[in-house]
This record gives sequence, C-alpha cells and structure tokens, in this order.
Amino acid sequence: MIIKELTQVGNPILKSKAKSVSSIGSKETQGVVTNLIDSIHYHDLVGMAASQIGEKLRIFVTELRKTKFRDEDTDKLRVYINPKITWFSKKQVVIYEGCGSVAYGNLFGPVRRPEKIEVEAFDEKGNSFRLRAGGLLSRVIQHEYDHLEGIEFTEKITDMRKIMSLGEYLKMKSKN
Repeated sequence: MIIKELTQVGNPILKSKAKSVSSIGSKETQGVVTNLIDSIHYHDLVGMAASQIGEKLRIFVTELRKTKFRDEDTDKLRVYINPKITWFSKKQVVIYEGCGSVAYGNLFGPVRRPEKIEVEAFDEKGNSFRLRAGGLLSRVIQHEYDHLEGIEFTEKITDMRKIMSLGEYLKMKSKN
C-alpha cells in the first residue's frame, strides 16, 4: 500500500492538462491506479484524480461511500482511464463542493454543474465502458474530470461570499 500526499492548489501540475494513457496494462499505469485507490481511502475522499498525487495522466477514481464529508448516495469503486464526457444535461444544479487539494479539503463553496452526464472511459483492465450518472456520482465525475483539464473547483464557485470552512459546511449539512 502506497499512500500519496495530496498535491495542493498552487502546484503547477494541478493547472496543466493531463496526458492520455498510452498503455493501460503498463506497470506505470497500474501503479498509478493502485496509488489512487489507496490514497482515496486513506484521505477519506469520494473521488481523486492522478494529478492530485502528482501524476500527469488521464486517470481518476470514484467511490461513493459514507465519509466525514458525505453520507448520501453510494456507488462502487470505479476507475476511469482516458475518460471523455460525451453528454451533459441541460438542467444544472448548484451544490457545495470541496477538494482534498484545496486547503486539504477544508474549504467548501457552491458550484453549478449539469445535473446528469454520460462518460466513456476504460477501466483498469482495459475494458471500455459508458456510464450515465446523476446525483453525487455525476458531480464527482465532473469534478475529477476538471482536474484532468487543469481546472480547480474554486474557479467555478458561483458566489465567493458563500464559501465556508469544513466545520461550517458540516453544520450546514446536519441542519438539512
């Protein structure tokens, strides 16, 4: 098990576009996938992109499970290699987001994104798949996909006056 520290906002790798994976079965690619899975669990996150562990490859993972930040929706662990979002719903929703690479997950802000998406990618075994997602899974996929494009969620905050700390976010969530 190799746990990687989270790359933090300000590091140039988070602002650069990730490179396509040329060989899914390579030792390098499989090592990045393993490190992402170990790191997402260690850091108690529901999504993580390769750039967040210092790798400039088009890979991210999602696993919707109860964490200290989220307790709604669940979905199995999924690996996305060379993902492409192929469809966005017209309906958009504003939901608070945070990111382990922004103040170690201690900052939250409202972000507007399409409610549903469809993504095509390869899994860790090289199998292609297509997934239509809504709810939290849609949100996490879009957030992680943005990392591959060099975009931080802070660039998409709809109202900077509404940002809040982790503590205030958890208080707000407990009232809902």
